Amino acid sequence: MKKIMNDVQNIVQDMLHGFYFEHHDKICYNAKHNIIYQKDLAKTKQNVVIISGGGSGHEPADIGYVGKGMLSVAVNGEIFTPPTPEQILAAIRSVPKDKSVLLIIKNFKADVESFLTAEDLAKKEGRLVDHVIVNDDVSIEDDASFNKRRRGVAGTIFVHKILGAAALENYSLQQLTDIGQSVIRNLHTLGVALSPATNPIQGKVSFTLQDNEVFYGVGIHGEKGYRKEILCSSEKLAIELMNKLKSIYRWKQGDKFAILINGLGATPLMEQYIFANDIRRLCELEGLDIRFVKVGTHLTSLDMQGTSLSLLKLEDPLWEKWLKAHVKAASW
Repeated sequence: MKKIMNDVQNIVQDMLHGFYFEHHDKICYNAKHNIIYQKDLAKTKQNVVIISGGGSGHEPADIGYVGKGMLSVAVNGEIFTPPTPEQILAAIRSVPKDKSVLLIIKNFKADVESFLTAEDLAKKEGRLVDHVIVNDDVSIEDDASFNKRRRGVAGTIFVHKILGAAALENYSLQQLTDIGQSVIRNLHTLGVALSPATNPIQGKVSFTLQDNEVFYGVGIHGEKGYRKEILCSSEKLAIELMNKLKSIYRWKQGDKFAILINGLGATPLMEQYIFANDIRRLCELEGLDIRFVKVGTHLTSLDMQGTSLSLLKLEDPLWEKWLKAHVKAASW
């Protein structure tokens, strides 16, 4: 597949330079370690600085969420590869020494290992650091198994937003960690692909689909889903995802939810909003009280065509407040 790029080995650096070119009035760029951070980070009045990141190829996540009221720092690895502990430690060192640091980690084995190694190194330097691990994906291995995969996917954006807004109100590191863990317990995501992702480094697709097929439960690194079937309609996709999530939440009429409908990279907004309308109708039939909705391309899998649905049960009214709070990030 044709790609707009130059030397494939410089693809991440070229992307980050381009992002910085557009947003240099609000962010800074550490080219050595592939770090994007708030321009006024040295002057921040927050007690706790929020850092996240992961492999590239998920844009606008996580660089698009760096800004006042959301992330303070994002650190990028190579395509679908987490940043090294050295990169993450450099990100932590970019934070003023009198500030605590909270790491938001997506639940993939390599990401967790890399971030926790950096956390240990930072603590040995006298830094006060903690973390939360987002595991919102509830895809199953296959239709014969109900083993949840628990990967960290698009719902991570809600964790960024809520903790970023709470950090502005100067909650402590322990309080923010507790809030994050509570949000994660109430946050679940499921996705569906209409086409695979094409990794420019490897030059091949992650799985195969016929032109008329969809794959339920795919991962953001192109991991295979749990079932393929013929694409019938947006409504059928919405019913499949909602029914799976209903089996987890076991909601009742009047339960309050926030919704994130996320394009996986190559899904036009028209199709995302058609899907959103189907979700709206299902929520009305279920009697759910939808307090916040976000639709758009937020956390992708390169050029994958498809969508994911994230639901957050609003157990605390502050979560709704923080989701709706003003933020100065490029992609919110």
